[in-house]
Amino acid sequence: MSTTSRYIAGGMSGTSADGVDVAIVAVDGRGYDMTARLLVHHHRPYNAELRRQIFAFRSDGAGSVSQDTLRALAEMGREISLTYAAAVNEALAAAHMESKSLAAVAAHGQTLFHDPPNTIQWLDPALLAAEVGCAVVSDFRRADLAAGGQGAPLVPFADFILFRDATKNRVLLNIGGIANLTYLPAGASIDSLIAFDTGPGNCLSDQFIRNETSGEVAFDAGGERAMKGRVDEALANAALSHPFFLKPPPKSTDLPEMMDAFLLGYKVKTIGLNTEDILATACFITARAILKAVESLGQVDEVVASGGGTENAAIMRNLERGLGDITVRRTDELGVPSQAKEAIAFALLGASTLDGVPSNVPSVTGAKRPVVLGSITPRP
Repeated sequence: MSTTSRYIAGGMSGTSADGVDVAIVAVDGRGYDMTARLLVHHHRPYNAELRRQIFAFRSDGAGSVSQDTLRALAEMGREISLTYAAAVNEALAAAHMESKSLAAVAAHGQTLFHDPPNTIQWLDPALLAAEVGCAVVSDFRRADLAAGGQGAPLVPFADFILFRDATKNRVLLNIGGIANLTYLPAGASIDSLIAFDTGPGNCLSDQFIRNETSGEVAFDAGGERAMKGRVDEALANAALSHPFFLKPPPKSTDLPEMMDAFLLGYKVKTIGLNTEDILATACFITARAILKAVESLGQVDEVVASGGGTENAAIMRNLERGLGDITVRRTDELGVPSQAKEAIAFALLGASTLDGVPSNVPSVTGAKRPVVLGSITPRP
Protein backbone atom coordinates (compact mmCIF):
# COMPACT_ATOMS: atom_id res chain seq x y z
CA MET A 1 0.00 0.00 0.00
CA SER A 2 1.25 3.49 -0.86
CA THR A 3 2.54 5.49 2.09
CA THR A 4 1.12 8.67 0.55
CA SER A 5 -2.43 7.42 0.03
CA ARG A 6 -5.29 8.18 2.37
CA TYR A 7 -7.66 5.29 2.94
CA ILE A 8 -11.30 6.28 3.15
CA ALA A 9 -14.33 4.03 3.49
CA GLY A 10 -17.18 5.46 1.45
CA GLY A 11 -20.62 4.29 2.58
CA MET A 12 -23.86 4.64 0.63
CA SER A 13 -27.43 3.42 1.07
CA GLY A 14 -29.66 4.59 -1.74
CA THR A 15 -33.37 5.17 -2.19
CA SER A 16 -33.90 1.46 -2.89
CA ALA A 17 -33.00 0.89 0.80
CA ASP A 18 -31.62 -2.56 0.09
CA GLY A 19 -28.62 -2.12 2.38
CA VAL A 20 -25.24 -0.44 2.68
CA ASP A 21 -22.47 -0.46 0.09
CA VAL A 22 -18.97 0.23 1.37
CA ALA A 23 -15.96 0.97 -0.81
CA ILE A 24 -12.54 1.17 0.82
CA VAL A 25 -10.63 3.51 -1.43
CA ALA A 26 -7.02 4.67 -1.63
CA VAL A 27 -7.19 8.39 -2.43
CA ASP A 28 -4.19 10.35 -3.69
CA GLY A 29 -4.02 14.09 -4.38
CA ARG A 30 -6.67 16.68 -3.58
CA GLY A 31 -9.43 18.58 -5.30
CA TYR A 32 -10.04 17.83 -8.99
CA ASP A 33 -6.64 16.16 -9.26
CA MET A 34 -7.56 13.33 -6.89
CA THR A 35 -7.29 9.73 -7.99
CA ALA A 36 -9.13 6.79 -6.46
CA ARG A 37 -8.14 3.13 -6.30
CA LEU A 38 -10.72 0.65 -5.06
CA LEU A 39 -9.37 -1.86 -2.54
CA VAL A 40 -12.58 -3.60 -1.46
CA HIS A 41 -16.27 -3.28 -2.20
CA HIS A 42 -18.69 -4.87 0.27
CA HIS A 43 -22.49 -4.91 0.49
CA ARG A 44 -24.40 -5.59 3.70
CA PRO A 45 -28.19 -5.85 3.30
CA TYR A 46 -30.60 -4.26 5.72
CA ASN A 47 -32.56 -6.80 7.71
CA ALA A 48 -36.15 -7.25 6.53
CA GLU A 49 -37.73 -5.44 9.47
CA LEU A 50 -35.49 -2.38 9.16
CA ARG A 51 -36.23 -2.19 5.44
CA ARG A 52 -39.96 -2.45 6.16
CA GLN A 53 -39.72 0.38 8.71
CA ILE A 54 -37.82 2.64 6.30
CA PHE A 55 -40.44 2.26 3.60
CA ALA A 56 -43.31 2.60 6.07
CA PHE A 57 -41.87 5.87 7.29
CA ARG A 58 -41.15 7.12 3.78
CA SER A 59 -44.66 6.25 2.58
CA ASP A 60 -46.66 8.09 5.19
CA GLY A 61 -44.27 9.60 7.72
CA ALA A 62 -45.23 6.83 10.17
CA GLY A 63 -48.53 8.55 10.91
CA SER A 64 -49.01 11.43 13.33
CA VAL A 65 -46.05 12.54 15.44
CA SER A 66 -46.16 10.90 18.86
CA GLN A 67 -43.71 9.56 21.41
CA ASP A 68 -44.00 6.15 19.76
CA THR A 69 -43.22 7.70 16.36
CA LEU A 70 -40.18 9.49 17.73
CA ARG A 71 -38.98 6.34 19.51
CA ALA A 72 -39.34 4.35 16.28
CA LEU A 73 -37.44 7.01 14.36
CA ALA A 74 -34.61 7.02 16.92
CA GLU A 75 -34.42 3.21 16.90
CA MET A 76 -34.35 3.21 13.11
CA GLY A 77 -31.42 5.63 13.13
CA ARG A 78 -29.55 3.36 15.50
CA GLU A 79 -30.15 0.27 13.35
CA ILE A 80 -29.12 2.09 10.16
CA SER A 81 -25.93 3.28 11.84
CA LEU A 82 -25.10 -0.18 13.20
CA THR A 83 -25.60 -1.63 9.72
CA TYR A 84 -23.20 0.95 8.31
CA ALA A 85 -20.69 0.09 11.02
CA ALA A 86 -20.96 -3.65 10.41
CA ALA A 87 -20.53 -3.11 6.66
CA VAL A 88 -17.39 -0.99 7.19
CA ASN A 89 -15.90 -3.45 9.67
CA GLU A 90 -16.58 -6.37 7.32
CA ALA A 91 -14.99 -4.46 4.43
CA LEU A 92 -11.94 -3.71 6.60
CA ALA A 93 -11.60 -7.39 7.41
CA ALA A 94 -11.82 -8.29 3.72
CA ALA A 95 -9.07 -5.73 2.98
CA HIS A 96 -6.94 -7.02 5.90
CA MET A 97 -6.94 -3.52 7.38
CA GLU A 98 -7.59 -2.01 10.80
CA SER A 99 -9.74 1.05 11.40
CA LYS A 100 -6.68 3.04 12.52
CA SER A 101 -5.57 2.94 8.87
CA LEU A 102 -8.65 4.91 7.78
CA ALA A 103 -8.61 8.68 7.55
CA ALA A 104 -12.40 8.59 7.84
CA VAL A 105 -15.64 6.86 6.98
CA ALA A 106 -17.61 9.04 4.56
CA ALA A 107 -21.23 8.00 5.08
CA HIS A 108 -24.26 9.29 3.20
CA GLY A 109 -26.88 7.86 5.57
CA GLN A 110 -30.37 6.71 4.59
CA THR A 111 -32.60 9.24 2.87
CA LEU A 112 -35.96 9.45 4.62
CA PHE A 113 -37.09 12.73 3.06
CA HIS A 114 -35.83 15.03 0.34
CA ASP A 115 -37.80 18.04 -0.82
CA PRO A 116 -35.45 21.05 -1.10
CA PRO A 117 -34.75 23.06 0.95
CA ASN A 118 -35.57 20.29 3.42
CA THR A 119 -33.83 16.93 3.62
CA ILE A 120 -33.20 14.05 6.03
CA GLN A 121 -30.37 11.54 5.59
CA TRP A 122 -30.74 9.45 8.73
CA LEU A 123 -27.55 8.40 10.52
CA ASP A 124 -25.94 8.63 13.94
CA PRO A 125 -22.33 9.57 13.07
CA ALA A 126 -21.15 9.39 16.69
CA LEU A 127 -22.38 5.80 16.98
CA LEU A 128 -20.78 4.91 13.65
CA ALA A 129 -17.49 6.49 14.77
CA ALA A 130 -17.61 4.57 18.05
CA GLU A 131 -18.38 1.23 16.40
CA VAL A 132 -15.67 1.54 13.73
CA GLY A 133 -13.11 3.52 15.72
CA CYS A 134 -12.38 6.36 13.32
CA ALA A 135 -13.61 9.79 12.23
CA VAL A 136 -16.84 10.03 10.27
CA VAL A 137 -17.83 12.54 7.59
CA SER A 138 -21.60 12.71 7.14
CA ASP A 139 -24.57 14.96 6.37
CA PHE A 140 -23.30 15.92 2.91
CA ARG A 141 -26.39 17.67 1.54
CA ARG A 142 -27.11 20.45 4.02
CA ALA A 143 -24.30 22.88 3.19
CA ASP A 144 -25.40 22.98 -0.45
CA LEU A 145 -29.02 23.48 0.61
CA ALA A 146 -27.95 26.31 2.91
CA ALA A 147 -26.27 27.94 -0.09
CA GLY A 148 -29.55 27.83 -2.02
CA GLY A 149 -28.93 24.58 -3.89
CA GLN A 150 -30.91 21.37 -4.29
CA GLY A 151 -28.51 19.37 -2.12
CA ALA A 152 -28.39 16.90 -5.03
CA PRO A 153 -26.99 15.43 -7.08
CA LEU A 154 -23.63 15.31 -5.31
CA VAL A 155 -21.95 12.56 -7.35
CA PRO A 156 -21.04 14.82 -10.35
CA PHE A 157 -17.93 15.95 -8.45
CA ALA A 158 -16.71 12.34 -8.45
CA ASP A 159 -17.96 11.73 -12.01
CA PHE A 160 -15.73 14.60 -13.15
CA ILE A 161 -12.71 13.18 -11.32
CA LEU A 162 -13.22 9.59 -12.46
CA PHE A 163 -14.70 9.79 -15.96
CA ARG A 164 -13.90 13.06 -17.74
CA ASP A 165 -12.36 12.57 -21.18
CA ALA A 166 -10.53 14.90 -23.53
CA THR A 167 -12.32 13.72 -26.69
CA LYS A 168 -15.59 12.00 -25.74
CA ASN A 169 -18.89 13.60 -24.73
CA ARG A 170 -20.06 11.29 -21.95
CA VAL A 171 -23.26 10.90 -20.00
CA LEU A 172 -22.72 9.16 -16.66
CA LEU A 173 -26.04 7.54 -15.83
CA ASN A 174 -26.85 6.05 -12.44
CA ILE A 175 -30.06 4.02 -12.16
CA GLY A 176 -30.79 3.41 -8.49
CA GLY A 177 -34.16 3.94 -6.84
CA ILE A 178 -34.03 7.34 -8.53
CA ALA A 179 -32.16 7.83 -11.82
CA ASN A 180 -29.72 10.69 -12.32
CA LEU A 181 -27.19 11.70 -14.93
CA THR A 182 -24.07 13.81 -15.32
CA TYR A 183 -23.17 15.27 -18.70
CA LEU A 184 -19.40 15.53 -19.20
CA PRO A 185 -18.65 17.31 -22.49
CA ALA A 186 -15.27 16.50 -24.01
CA GLY A 187 -12.55 18.47 -22.22
CA ALA A 188 -15.14 19.89 -19.80
CA SER A 189 -14.30 22.09 -16.86
CA ILE A 190 -16.11 21.47 -13.59
CA ASP A 191 -18.21 24.60 -14.16
CA SER A 192 -19.59 23.30 -17.47
CA LEU A 193 -21.18 20.15 -16.07
CA ILE A 194 -24.90 19.49 -16.32
CA ALA A 195 -26.41 17.00 -13.88
CA PHE A 196 -29.85 16.31 -12.46
CA ASP A 197 -32.31 13.64 -11.42
CA THR A 198 -34.17 12.36 -14.48
CA GLY A 199 -36.99 10.70 -12.52
CA PRO A 200 -37.63 7.17 -11.30
CA GLY A 201 -35.07 4.41 -11.49
CA ASN A 202 -36.17 1.15 -9.90
CA CYS A 203 -38.47 2.76 -7.34
CA LEU A 204 -41.77 2.33 -9.21
CA SER A 205 -41.44 -1.37 -9.93
CA ASP A 206 -39.87 -2.01 -6.51
CA GLN A 207 -42.77 -0.31 -4.75
CA PHE A 208 -45.35 -2.27 -6.71
CA ILE A 209 -43.62 -5.60 -6.00
CA ARG A 210 -43.42 -4.77 -2.29
CA ASN A 211 -47.10 -3.86 -2.19
CA GLU A 212 -48.15 -6.96 -4.12
CA THR A 213 -46.16 -9.33 -1.89
CA SER A 214 -46.67 -7.51 1.44
CA GLY A 215 -42.95 -6.81 1.51
CA GLU A 216 -41.84 -10.44 1.07
CA VAL A 217 -40.28 -9.72 -2.33
CA ALA A 218 -38.19 -6.55 -2.75
CA PHE A 219 -37.83 -6.22 -6.52
CA ASP A 220 -38.39 -7.79 -9.93
CA ALA A 221 -35.09 -9.66 -10.26
CA GLY A 222 -33.48 -8.92 -13.60
CA GLY A 223 -36.71 -7.31 -14.82
CA GLU A 224 -37.92 -10.85 -15.60
CA ARG A 225 -41.61 -10.17 -15.00
CA ALA A 226 -41.48 -6.76 -16.69
CA MET A 227 -40.06 -8.40 -19.82
CA LYS A 228 -43.23 -10.50 -20.05
CA GLY A 229 -45.55 -7.50 -19.85
CA ARG A 230 -47.05 -5.05 -22.31
CA VAL A 231 -46.36 -1.33 -21.99
CA ASP A 232 -49.49 0.75 -21.54
CA GLU A 233 -48.57 4.04 -23.22
CA ALA A 234 -51.64 5.87 -21.91
CA LEU A 235 -50.54 5.20 -18.33
CA ALA A 236 -46.92 6.09 -19.17
CA ASN A 237 -47.82 9.34 -20.95
CA ALA A 238 -50.08 10.43 -18.09
CA ALA A 239 -47.36 9.69 -15.53
CA LEU A 240 -44.79 11.60 -17.58
CA SER A 241 -47.08 14.65 -17.60
CA HIS A 242 -46.26 15.17 -13.90
CA PRO A 243 -44.77 18.65 -13.35
CA PHE A 244 -41.38 17.26 -12.32
CA PHE A 245 -40.65 16.03 -15.85
CA LEU A 246 -41.46 19.44 -17.31
CA LYS A 247 -39.13 21.41 -15.03
CA PRO A 248 -35.69 22.40 -16.30
CA PRO A 249 -32.65 21.57 -14.16
CA PRO A 250 -31.38 22.05 -11.55
CA LYS A 251 -33.84 19.60 -10.08
CA SER A 252 -33.94 16.58 -7.80
CA THR A 253 -36.69 14.23 -6.71
CA ASP A 254 -37.51 11.43 -4.31
CA LEU A 255 -39.68 8.32 -4.02
CA PRO A 256 -42.96 9.96 -2.85
CA GLU A 257 -42.99 12.43 -5.77
CA MET A 258 -42.30 9.66 -8.29
CA MET A 259 -45.07 7.50 -6.80
CA ASP A 260 -47.41 10.49 -7.15
CA ALA A 261 -46.46 10.66 -10.83
CA PHE A 262 -47.15 6.95 -11.32
CA LEU A 263 -50.50 7.19 -9.54
CA LEU A 264 -51.35 10.19 -11.72
CA GLY A 265 -50.99 7.86 -14.67
CA TYR A 266 -52.74 4.96 -12.99
CA LYS A 267 -55.82 7.06 -12.27
CA VAL A 268 -56.44 7.59 -15.99
CA LYS A 269 -56.98 3.86 -16.46
CA THR A 270 -60.53 2.60 -16.60
CA ILE A 271 -59.52 -1.06 -16.84
CA GLY A 272 -57.12 -3.05 -14.71
CA LEU A 273 -53.67 -4.11 -15.82
CA ASN A 274 -51.96 -7.33 -14.81
CA THR A 275 -48.79 -7.21 -12.76
CA GLU A 276 -46.46 -7.83 -15.69
CA ASP A 277 -48.02 -4.96 -17.66
CA ILE A 278 -47.65 -2.58 -14.70
CA LEU A 279 -44.01 -3.57 -14.26
CA ALA A 280 -43.31 -3.22 -18.00
CA THR A 281 -44.91 0.23 -17.96
CA ALA A 282 -42.94 1.31 -14.86
CA CYS A 283 -39.68 0.34 -16.61
CA PHE A 284 -40.78 2.15 -19.76
CA ILE A 285 -41.45 5.34 -17.74
CA THR A 286 -37.96 5.13 -16.24
CA ALA A 287 -36.31 4.73 -19.64
CA ARG A 288 -38.48 7.36 -21.37
CA ALA A 289 -37.61 9.95 -18.69
CA ILE A 290 -33.89 9.18 -19.09
CA LEU A 291 -34.13 9.42 -22.88
CA LYS A 292 -35.90 12.77 -22.68
CA ALA A 293 -33.14 14.04 -20.40
CA VAL A 294 -30.38 12.82 -22.73
CA GLU A 295 -32.12 14.45 -25.71
CA SER A 296 -32.00 17.80 -23.87
CA LEU A 297 -28.20 17.73 -23.78
CA GLY A 298 -25.64 18.51 -26.46
CA GLN A 299 -23.71 15.97 -28.50
CA VAL A 300 -23.52 12.62 -26.68
CA ASP A 301 -20.98 10.00 -27.81
CA GLU A 302 -21.60 7.41 -25.12
CA VAL A 303 -23.73 6.69 -22.07
CA VAL A 304 -21.86 5.04 -19.21
CA ALA A 305 -24.32 3.39 -16.85
CA SER A 306 -24.17 2.11 -13.29
CA GLY A 307 -26.50 1.15 -10.45
CA GLY A 308 -28.97 -1.64 -9.79
CA GLY A 309 -31.18 -0.60 -12.71
CA THR A 310 -28.54 -1.80 -15.15
CA GLU A 311 -29.49 -5.34 -14.06
CA ASN A 312 -33.11 -4.78 -15.15
CA ALA A 313 -33.42 -6.10 -18.70
CA ALA A 314 -36.66 -4.20 -19.38
CA ILE A 315 -35.18 -0.82 -18.44
CA MET A 316 -32.01 -1.45 -20.42
CA ARG A 317 -33.84 -2.74 -23.50
CA ASN A 318 -36.02 0.38 -23.65
CA LEU A 319 -32.99 2.57 -23.04
CA GLU A 320 -30.75 1.00 -25.66
CA ARG A 321 -33.50 1.04 -28.28
CA GLY A 322 -34.18 4.70 -27.63
CA LEU A 323 -30.52 5.73 -27.71
CA GLY A 324 -30.04 4.27 -31.18
CA ASP A 325 -26.45 4.77 -32.34
CA ILE A 326 -25.22 6.16 -29.01
CA THR A 327 -22.87 3.64 -27.37
CA VAL A 328 -24.04 2.26 -24.00
CA ARG A 329 -21.31 1.02 -21.64
CA ARG A 330 -21.07 0.06 -17.98
CA THR A 331 -18.70 1.82 -15.59
CA ASP A 332 -17.08 -1.60 -15.05
CA GLU A 333 -15.51 -1.24 -18.50
CA LEU A 334 -13.77 1.92 -17.25
CA GLY A 335 -12.42 0.30 -14.09
CA VAL A 336 -15.18 1.30 -11.65
CA PRO A 337 -17.52 -1.54 -10.55
CA SER A 338 -21.10 -0.45 -11.10
CA GLN A 339 -22.35 -1.40 -7.65
CA ALA A 340 -19.40 0.34 -5.94
CA LYS A 341 -19.51 3.61 -7.90
CA GLU A 342 -21.59 5.70 -5.49
CA ALA A 343 -19.70 4.48 -2.43
CA ILE A 344 -16.43 5.43 -4.19
CA ALA A 345 -17.96 8.82 -4.93
CA PHE A 346 -18.64 9.44 -1.25
CA ALA A 347 -15.08 8.47 -0.38
CA LEU A 348 -13.91 11.24 -2.73
CA LEU A 349 -16.44 13.68 -1.25
CA GLY A 350 -15.19 12.77 2.23
CA ALA A 351 -11.59 13.39 1.20
CA SER A 352 -12.56 16.87 0.00
CA THR A 353 -14.28 17.59 3.29
CA LEU A 354 -11.14 16.62 5.20
CA ASP A 355 -9.12 18.91 2.92
CA GLY A 356 -11.55 21.83 3.29
CA VAL A 357 -12.13 21.81 -0.48
CA PRO A 358 -15.62 22.63 -1.86
CA SER A 359 -17.17 19.65 -3.64
CA ASN A 360 -20.63 20.79 -4.61
CA VAL A 361 -21.04 21.86 -8.24
CA PRO A 362 -23.15 25.07 -8.22
CA SER A 363 -23.98 24.78 -11.94
CA VAL A 364 -25.58 21.43 -11.10
CA THR A 365 -27.32 22.05 -7.77
CA GLY A 366 -28.20 25.72 -8.24
CA ALA A 367 -26.24 26.76 -5.15
CA LYS A 368 -25.13 30.39 -4.96
CA ARG A 369 -21.51 29.46 -4.24
CA PRO A 370 -19.11 26.52 -3.87
CA VAL A 371 -19.17 25.07 -0.35
CA VAL A 372 -17.38 22.42 1.66
CA LEU A 373 -19.84 19.56 2.16
CA GLY A 374 -20.31 17.38 5.21
CA SER A 375 -19.80 17.49 8.96
CA ILE A 376 -16.88 15.78 10.69
CA THR A 377 -17.32 13.64 13.81
CA PRO A 378 -13.87 13.09 15.34
CA ARG A 379 -12.29 9.70 16.00
CA PRO A 380 -13.52 8.61 19.46
